Amino acid sequence: MRQGRRPFLIVAAALIAGCASHRVDPGVFHSAKGYRVTMPGSGWTMISDGHADLELRDVTDRAGILVHAECDARRASRPLAFLERRLLHGLTRRTTVERGEATVDGHRAAHTVLEAANGRTGSRMKIETFVVTDGRCVYDLIYAADPAAFAAGRDDFARLVQSFATE
Repeated sequence: MRQGRRPFLIVAAALIAGCASHRVDPGVFHSAKGYRVTMPGSGWTMISDGHADLELRDVTDRAGILVHAECDARRASRPLAFLERRLLHGLTRRTTVERGEATVDGHRAAHTVLEAANGRTGSRMKIETFVVTDGRCVYDLIYAADPAAFAAGRDDFARLVQSFATE
């Protein structure tokens, strides 16, 4: 694995840890942590040994999508800005492209698009994040790509975010 080609995998390891059981019905990922998302279409491969609940890699090997939940009521009660800062810790030379609030599955979410360097490799990437909490869990939805490939997978990520639902 060349580090420059898969910066999102390194970001995933730095941002998210842990594993959970899950099931995949035709086109839908169900986490044992009580949420589901619709899988993007062809062009994305599920990584079985990923660091997140769900890790997908695109066929060009230049982008990835991660979905992960940490269910801890104490953590879930923290302000979204704090949770977002914690998620993005370790990224350097950040340039914020978009920042604001969004609604995901009826819950407030912190939404950010930024360009940053991976603190370990220095490689640049463009990242879009949604940090959502329902008072029980914190859900991190992340899309990371080589800046030149970012636009190609962003619609797939948007559809995945729109499909997010707690069960």
